Amino acid sequence: MQQTPRFKDLSKPHHVCKLNKELYGLKQASRAWYTALKSTILQLGFHNSKADSSLFIYRDGSTLCYLLVYVDNLVITGNTPSFVQSVIQQLGVLFSLKDLGSLHYFLGIEVIPTPVGLFLSQHQYVRDLLATTSMSGVKNVSTPLSSTQSLKLVDGTAAVDSSDFHRIIGSL
Repeated sequence: MQQTPRFKDLSKPHHVCKLNKELYGLKQASRAWYTALKSTILQLGFHNSKADSSLFIYRDGSTLCYLLVYVDNLVITGNTPSFVQSVIQQLGVLFSLKDLGSLHYFLGIEVIPTPVGLFLSQHQYVRDLLATTSMSGVKNVSTPLSSTQSLKLVDGTAAVDSSDFHRIIGSL
């Protein structure tokens, strides 16, 4: 790091600034934030899922709580609302949080509460994908296309090349 022109000390031109804290926007800032968040979550009694490092699980007696970290978003759910609120409050003391309320839509998954739990659906995501690719009115095809074929649209005026085909299939 160089001395900034406005704060350059001409008597010490080769001195550099010492960084005491990670700054937002630096490459290592997101890692430092995640490390601090993970440490705090683990101190609250959660443990990392073996299947997904961004999923944290709390289990104590009949209390069960899941906390998912995705980039800078947290999704938290559990069977004890008072415990979930407690975790949110404790995290809010150390981190700037904005509680967006009940989860409705996350990463293309619609979350619908039911009396016995949560119903997860990608119905809207698929409809949006069909609309984006102008395929809302197409008829079903009994066999999938190969990756080298072009996909003709209903009116026959446009085609989706293999890279678009791969992108669409990847979206699914």
